Amino acid sequence: MRPMTLTVTLGLLIATGALGGYAGWRGAQPVNLARPRLVPWRFVMLLCAAFGFLLLVHLAALAGIVRPS
Repeated sequence: MRPMTLTVTLGLLIATGALGGYAGWRGAQPVNLARPRLVPWRFVMLLCAAFGFLLLVHLAALAGIVRPS
């Protein structure tokens, strides 16, 4: 299995940010009772934030930053 390169990590970080921004926008829309939401947009935004944090930690590891032990 090949390791994730810097290009793949940055691409995933950009895609995660875009999806998180879209989910934040959709989650902030007013509720329409005639047409219920089928996707929990706030939960999707939370998942994007968690995955983005993991990608930032991986990006720091690629840059050579190690955590103190």
